[in-house]
Amino acid sequence: MRVIIIGAGLGGLCLAHGLKKAGVEVYVFERQSENLNNPSGYGIHIDLNGKQALRHCIPYESWVRFQHASTPAGTQLFFRDTQLRLLAEKDDTRFSTMTREDVERRGIGRIEFRDILLEGLNDSTAPVVRWNKKFTHYTLQPDDRVRVHFDDKTSEEGDILVGADGANSRVRQQLLPHIKRVDLGIRTIAGRCEIDHDIHRVIPSSLLDGSLNNIVPHGKGWMFISAWKLPLSTSRSPNTEIRQHIVWAYVTPQQESYSSFEGSSSQRLKDFVLEEIRDWSAGLQDLVRNSEISNISHIPLRTMPKLEAWESTNVTLLGDAIHNMTPMAGVGANTALRDSELLAKVLVETYEKRGQVGDAIGRYEKEMRLYANRAVQLSRRNAENASSGQSFQRSLFLLLLRVARSCPLTIRRRIGF
Repeated sequence: MRVIIIGAGLGGLCLAHGLKKAGVEVYVFERQSENLNNPSGYGIHIDLNGKQALRHCIPYESWVRFQHASTPAGTQLFFRDTQLRLLAEKDDTRFSTMTREDVERRGIGRIEFRDILLEGLNDSTAPVVRWNKKFTHYTLQPDDRVRVHFDDKTSEEGDILVGADGANSRVRQQLLPHIKRVDLGIRTIAGRCEIDHDIHRVIPSSLLDGSLNNIVPHGKGWMFISAWKLPLSTSRSPNTEIRQHIVWAYVTPQQESYSSFEGSSSQRLKDFVLEEIRDWSAGLQDLVRNSEISNISHIPLRTMPKLEAWESTNVTLLGDAIHNMTPMAGVGANTALRDSELLAKVLVETYEKRGQVGDAIGRYEKEMRLYANRAVQLSRRNAENASSGQSFQRSLFLLLLRVARSCPLTIRRRIGF
């Protein structure tokens, strides 16, 4: 069995490990150059599904390095008002039969995480990852193999092609051209602020421990904040200085979202957020005011529609390539890692038992659609709720949070975040 993966993102690399560990011949083709170290976003929280996938797929040494490089992000999700008073908390261990250690999320920078996943795949003597290879299209061969073509006029053949090439996947555009992302008309403005003595004075320590916090106003808007330990540069040097930052994202009200932020300067974006939160706590205003201009940007929220069944072949997809979702549930990357674990399992089983590739991929796609559709729906609902400017709807949500403090079962069943 020879598997070709397009895209050296988190999901593609995790899958490559899972296959390589079982002796399956696998190659990853990535359009970027090896030294272009700029995966999107600042950091990522790895949840129970993500940790399980990593333990199953990557080598033990890489798992140990992941544990050392990541930091605890707790098991709780906090909801606070604009003066930083606690409204409610959602604790994932409360209704779980697993230990806190199993349930606890781990926070890690995306660059550090990708470096860990590249270990063992970048061996110069037999590299699994091939850089500077821009995929253009594939052709199905008469012998049921698939030929993959690149813009440098080269090609490769394999038994299976996996598109792990992100939200604008070229593999998906050829395989399932009818599935297109939907622009929700919602924008977030994101930035980061270094945590110094001044920030420590105005932001409670409970918001600086890496936990996840949602700031919920009575009216329009919404803010997400979390603390991260981030390198000051993208250098891989062990001497790179690490500083702690708070990363924040302000979800713009829907009535504001349709006015485009395209072309807006970072200063204009900052000024917009400061005006929107002018009545919020002084600490939150200082957080935005002291954020580095170069790191403030706007992000349009897009999502996949509900995935309906399609006819399975020896070409399939994982991660954002098939179930791109908003970041408002914090499960996008973890769902991609879950894909990798599931796909690795069915392909390795097929490899060992000499089964039918189409049947294996069909099983993967059927199960993947079930959990992916739930994740996409949750993230979309969260984004729409966060961007709602309707006072009645927001008041109802705040009431639900108050009820949840006295009845934790409510937050488990009714609150998606």
